[in-house]
Amino acid sequence: LYGPLSLGTPGVGKTTLGKELASRAGMTYINVGDMAKEGELYEGFDEEYDCPILDEDRVIDELEEKMSEGGVIVDYHGCDFFPERWFHIVFVLRTENSFLYDRLESRGYKGKKLQDNIQCEIFQTLYEEAMLSYREEIVHQLPSNTPEDLERNLDQIMQWIEQWMKDNN
Repeated sequence: LYGPLSLGTPGVGKTTLGKELASRAGMTYINVGDMAKEGELYEGFDEEYDCPILDEDRVIDELEEKMSEGGVIVDYHGCDFFPERWFHIVFVLRTENSFLYDRLESRGYKGKKLQDNIQCEIFQTLYEEAMLSYREEIVHQLPSNTPEDLERNLDQIMQWIEQWMKDNN
């Protein structure tokens, strides 16, 4: 198992899910945003969104060896630049706007950055990107509003992982 990919708009709970899943499944958790920050894998700065611009090629180079070893959970908001072969299952977490708005606001998002992330969720932008980037049958949407959703999602994903291991070993 190369690994699952956890996707979604900022604030939907990818990090919480990814870390907990890695601990339960005995896998390695990689947050692409944190990895980019540590390795300064950037190619400039976006003034409008007040954030660095990811150097996607350098991220791929950095991840390639880890991914080939397998057992890695990758957490990022976008997915269209990752090699398709890297992931056997893709989870897109979805959060209702009222929850998401509060979460993003509490992180200091405001103005265009806040509005655009809410729009991204409304229009299912990342889900559609995942459907175009991977085989449809490996892409799953999961609700991520409450602690109960988190527990249900973890149980569901653990079942998928166990089934995958049975089918492929």
